[in-house]
Amino acid sequence: MSQKTVITCALTGSADTAGKSDAVPVTPKQIADAALEARKAGAAVVHIHVRDPETGKASMDLELYRETVGRIRDSGSDVVINLTTGPGGSFIPGDVEPIAFDAGTNMKTPDVRMQHIADLLPDICTLDVATLNFGERAMVNVPKHLRAMADRAKELGVKPELEVFDSGHVLLAKQLIKEGHLESPALFQLCLGIPWGAPATPESMAFMKSLLPEDAIWSGFGISRTEFPMVAQAAMLGGHTRVGLEDNLYMARGELAKNNGQLVERAVQIIENIGGEVADPSEARAAFKLGSNA
Repeated sequence: MSQKTVITCALTGSADTAGKSDAVPVTPKQIADAALEARKAGAAVVHIHVRDPETGKASMDLELYRETVGRIRDSGSDVVINLTTGPGGSFIPGDVEPIAFDAGTNMKTPDVRMQHIADLLPDICTLDVATLNFGERAMVNVPKHLRAMADRAKELGVKPELEVFDSGHVLLAKQLIKEGHLESPALFQLCLGIPWGAPATPESMAFMKSLLPEDAIWSGFGISRTEFPMVAQAAMLGGHTRVGLEDNLYMARGELAKNNGQLVERAVQIIENIGGEVADPSEARAAFKLGSNA
């Protein structure tokens, strides 16, 4: 492996995991503390969602983002900040005619989904280049909305991380690059193992990688029990990787992770055991071709 591997830690996510493990951070302070913990363990990047402190459910509240990011920045940490734009794209249809939105739908306009990005100017924001069945709901990101969100990120000087969940999503991302909405070299995240996207297998990751632009910067991960095998697979294929309580709650069967830092430490161990090195935040900024929004 000729390059150092950047580890992103996905701290909390938006799924209903807070009730499954007490380790999942919920409040802005808990999420910020988890970011610092992940950085100490070896992560160069932290990927952030926010949650309602009272219910633990996913939130799009700007004030929660402000407090979380503010706490990280006020700490003086050099960790790279990656904010989600995923919330606002979930659709759950009802079962009566005419079809109406069922509980759990949170469809929002591109401007609303990018509001916290414009306000906080993180180093990176995710862009889900995907419409797919996502468990029992649909994740909806139509090309028109993706163009608007990509254009807004470019205006703001924020690097989009293109989250792709299946092969066709890579092709759509390449089209957006061709149209000028995304700049090269683009940063891709291969998100594997999500029902019902591409499986988290060596063959799947290798195939997805083969479709990327030649100059692409890329990272890949698997969820649940495939998290650690995909750390090794991504590093061996020359990519970067991601771990964290958003993607996996366990260290081993029946053994819950104590915190995000424990997952990051395992990823560091895996990478070093196969002869690799882990990048620090300054090296991650260079590898990802980031600006200076910190």
